[in-house]
Amino acid sequence: MTDRATLRSGAAGIIVAILAALVLAADQFTKYLALAHLPLDQPVEVWGDFLQFYLTRNPGAAFSLGEGVTWVFTLVLAAAAATIVVLAITRVRSRAWAIVLGLLLGGILGNLTDRLLRDPGFLVGHVVDFINTPWMWFGMTSAIYNVADMFIVTMMISVALLILTGRRLDGTRGTNGADADGAADAGASAQAG
Repeated sequence: MTDRATLRSGAAGIIVAILAALVLAADQFTKYLALAHLPLDQPVEVWGDFLQFYLTRNPGAAFSLGEGVTWVFTLVLAAAAATIVVLAITRVRSRAWAIVLGLLLGGILGNLTDRLLRDPGFLVGHVVDFINTPWMWFGMTSAIYNVADMFIVTMMISVALLILTGRRLDGTRGTNGADADGAADAGASAQAG
């Protein structure tokens, strides 16, 4: 069965590119503002314990894991971005998949830009994080993240939902979530941001 939101060839790539560019721009602009206006490694209360700004530079992945192998995360992000671009050009015909993959690609590119262009250098740049929501972690070590991270996490959840509901990349629906045309590959490595 074909989904009503099936796209013509090329349209998915355009949607993915536009959404990725918007997310990348929002991510880099907010990081610019954070670097220009926030003190490094000092909490700035915005809304009590609900929302704080805390500017830091993360050499690793989530919770600063893997700080010594930053270059690996850079390569994983680049591979995930390339996979999404190839899928968008060759296989995606579903509007839902185009939107999700475009937003995911934007998040990946946001953190990949940091890895490539920020100090201490090419491939090993530290990701700028500045959003802290301590209430989310129930007293455990709080996570500090950025706009790109928000899109990566929410779009990975969206990828899982699309797979579980049987939506295929080509706009058809399967009888179960087991056949999503390998779309999980596109986002599985995106967590390295």
